[in-house]
Amino acid sequence: MFFFTIVLLFGLASAQKIIQLTYCSLDEHNLRMDCKYALPAESPEPFCKYTNGERLFDTTDPEEEQHAPFRKRAKVRIFPGNNCRLLFKTLPPGKSNFTCNIKYANSVTATKTSVVEKKLLLPCSAWSVLLQSCSGLLLTLMTLPVLLEIHWL
Repeated sequence: MFFFTIVLLFGLASAQKIIQLTYCSLDEHNLRMDCKYALPAESPEPFCKYTNGERLFDTTDPEEEQHAPFRKRAKVRIFPGNNCRLLFKTLPPGKSNFTCNIKYANSVTATKTSVVEKKLLLPCSAWSVLLQSCSGLLLTLMTLPVLLEIHWL
């Protein structure tokens, strides 16, 4: 039993994981979503896919078939730096769920889901990525003058 527990813990420690899922609008109707992931050293190239429940937006796995309505609307690519990007055309109004799935070889799939609300999307820029991924740092930097009682006048 002890050996089985050690093997299980080692498998979980060496598994891939999703670090961050960010999104922004390329224009009024198009979405860009970036899924940043970490892999164990010397692991093979992973497969990435974005889903909504059972519906497959797109994937880098040639053995899976994309859901028909998304063939001309969704494209997934893997970029250097362990980043899987989804470009999605004609985002519907309201809220939509997007799940990033990362898998390599015969390992367990790492997933992360985000709810995207079209009217709240920020345009793609360095500032919007900073707001989504570093909100704690941004809040600290903005409140630092108040905490240090800096007087500007």
